[in-house]
Amino acid sequence: MLKVQEIRELIKLVDQSSIDEFVYENDGSKIKMKKNGAVTYVSQVSPAPQETQFVSPAQPVLSTATPSVPVQEVNQEVQKEETVKEADTSNLHKIVSPMVGTFYASPTPDTDAYVKLGSNVTTDSIVCIVEAMKLFNEIEAEINGEIVEILAKNGQLVEYGQPLFLVKPE
Repeated sequence: MLKVQEIRELIKLVDQSSIDEFVYENDGSKIKMKKNGAVTYVSQVSPAPQETQFVSPAQPVLSTATPSVPVQEVNQEVQKEETVKEADTSNLHKIVSPMVGTFYASPTPDTDAYVKLGSNVTTDSIVCIVEAMKLFNEIEAEINGEIVEILAKNGQLVEYGQPLFLVKPE
């Protein structure tokens, strides 16, 4: 079972992200969070299941109103974009996020980014930080080459396996 502090951090990450629902299962424990319902609960599977209710703190959520688009149209557009990008990037190496967390391009807010477009990197060059549960993990390029595209924005929530950079190998 996760510690209360870890659950609080997960709630913060989900609250700050664009996802509406998050489910985590491990060793008979299950955490399910839904933003729209404003209820988060944790349950532990055991011979006599218990369920504890946590109500997420009421915080104003700033959002920009956009016209709703049917999910099918959005999925088709995403598939088209991915197909085009895959064709263009087949010879490029993707540096991917090794975990779910927050992407940071620089070590501190007042310093320059680790890499920029056109930066040359080596296998041990640090390209960014992914912060998860207050742990700041330095991500290395793992390849020699040139940064040709930065796919994540500073402060953006990233998923496991999500491409962060495209590198043209040397």
